[in-house]
Amino acid sequence: MSANLLEQTRAWHEEVERLERLIVKDLQRDAKPHKERLHQYHRVNNMVESIVGTCGKLVEIYEDKDNARKDEIAALGGQSANGQNNYFSAFYDRLKEIRDYHRRHPSARVVDEGEDAEDLLKEEPWIEFSGEEAHGRYLDLHELYNSYLNSKFGHSIEYSAYLEEFSQTHKITRNHKLSKQYREYISHLTEYLRSFFQRTQPLQDLDKIFAKVEADFEPSWEAGTVDGWEDKGLGNGQASITQEPTIDIEDYDSIEELMELGPERLKDALASLGLKSGGTARQRAERLFLTKSTPLDELDRKHFAKGYQPAQKKTEQEIAQQMQISREVALAESQMQRLCELLNEAIEETKAHVGRKQALTYEEMEAEREEEEVQAESESDDDDQQIYNPLKLPMGWDGKPIPYWLYKLHGLGQEFKCEICGNNSYWGRRAFERHFKEWRHQHGMRCLGIPNTKNFHEITSIKDARALWEKIQERQGVNKWRPDLEEEYEDQDGNVYNKKTFADLQRQGLI
Repeated sequence: MSANLLEQTRAWHEEVERLERLIVKDLQRDAKPHKERLHQYHRVNNMVESIVGTCGKLVEIYEDKDNARKDEIAALGGQSANGQNNYFSAFYDRLKEIRDYHRRHPSARVVDEGEDAEDLLKEEPWIEFSGEEAHGRYLDLHELYNSYLNSKFGHSIEYSAYLEEFSQTHKITRNHKLSKQYREYISHLTEYLRSFFQRTQPLQDLDKIFAKVEADFEPSWEAGTVDGWEDKGLGNGQASITQEPTIDIEDYDSIEELMELGPERLKDALASLGLKSGGTARQRAERLFLTKSTPLDELDRKHFAKGYQPAQKKTEQEIAQQMQISREVALAESQMQRLCELLNEAIEETKAHVGRKQALTYEEMEAEREEEEVQAESESDDDDQQIYNPLKLPMGWDGKPIPYWLYKLHGLGQEFKCEICGNNSYWGRRAFERHFKEWRHQHGMRCLGIPNTKNFHEITSIKDARALWEKIQERQGVNKWRPDLEEEYEDQDGNVYNKKTFADLQRQGLI
């Protein structure tokens, strides 16, 4: 290899430059579909890894620990072992070696800038996803969900509720967090989220992100400010030794004074010490008053609650071991929380996807599955190819048919016609109700000479609109002041007439 070291160096430099150009060209392409964008990320990541590996080999050559590069450069000058210069002989020997090298290594040929570039940019790297993950769109936490249900720290909930709670580790008690079962669970959960993040976002440097998480975690842990771990995990082990009652017994001189505090406060104070908290207020006060003159470890066992075990003082080695376990669990929780922040969009889409599946019937699920298969096939076709839409679904914002479940949810298969709008059709109840405030309907109402008020909501027939308008006008006319009929006049005999009748009688001389 040393005889062709410079040629190998040149070939590796050329390969690095070629991959860099391909990366730029690939990233300049606008990959809209999720699957195509995911393949783009993995293609670029594979090329970056190839560049890193090649650069590592180049660094070894330039370090030249065995002086092979130095000797080959000297040989190019025609210097032989005896110090004589023979330029032409060295040139032709070198040319022969280069030809032999390329004959043995045809893959090291010079590649033109545009050669095979399109084929490489169309490559679809293999990415392993489960069926539930749908090529990285959703999380598949079913295995961890089953582990959660079968654990001591978990409880029976639906999978949709688990998606809301799996990142809320503060709801789990300290005793459960220090158990081996929980440590394995949080480790598997973090590992899965890490694997999913690397498969869906391969260009992100996860090691750098975790290094920052650990760097931020260390000072918080030393200061005791990690959320839920302020005592560094020693709270449960040391609580029964150092815990004080909620009532300072030294401030009270008699049982009667304690009774004035009430039975509930006495119950809390007894429970904090591990004593029985039942009985009347006097019995509770008497039991608590015993602790003023007698230490807890000397009290009769009959005063303690059932199942109470006095805490045994731990050795320094046991305390250090417990602190180490607590630190590992707290760090794993911090890493898991950071991954949840990075995967927030995928988690929210998973929640929506699971909720949507629960609301679908079997037929709708089958129709949606077939539609997804058709869309997956159409994504790989050219953009100018006609979109396959056998159900004639409306187009979404991305220029593709909307999902079948959304089509059924909004009732887009139901047609509403409006005669006032010129027999224009509106598909779906939402579009129909919205059109009453749109310009087309308002223009039609103005042409009819009818105000577009709430009274005419849901009226689409011209005949019905006119009939309603006439009825409204008649009703408004009844409420108007009509002096001919409603203005009253009285004659000399005290008879009351309206204005029209009184005028007629007066003209006839009857009044």
